[in-house]
Amino acid sequence: MKITKNTSGNTTTLALQGRLDTVTSTQLANELSTIFEGEAVNLVFDFAELEYISSAGLRVLLSAQKKVNVLGTEMKIIGANETVKEVFNITGFSGIMIIK
Repeated sequence: MKITKNTSGNTTTLALQGRLDTVTSTQLANELSTIFEGEAVNLVFDFAELEYISSAGLRVLLSAQKKVNVLGTEMKIIGANETVKEVFNITGFSGIMIIK
């Protein structure tokens, strides 16, 4: 998986390319850990090039959502394909996260 990070003002966008699964979820968790060490920021996940997400990836996103809730910032997911959106719908994550 490839992660491209872009920060503009108080918003950090992470564009993910490939698969977010058991093997790659640690990579995203480490990137988020670094982001959360700094100032409180809004997070945008750009999933336009994300092909697949597993339960391990969902756990990382849930952890990030809980963190932004505590910080009083916002997290949203944009560009997800129909397969990834279906995973969010089936798991109920679409009810607790902003998915556009």
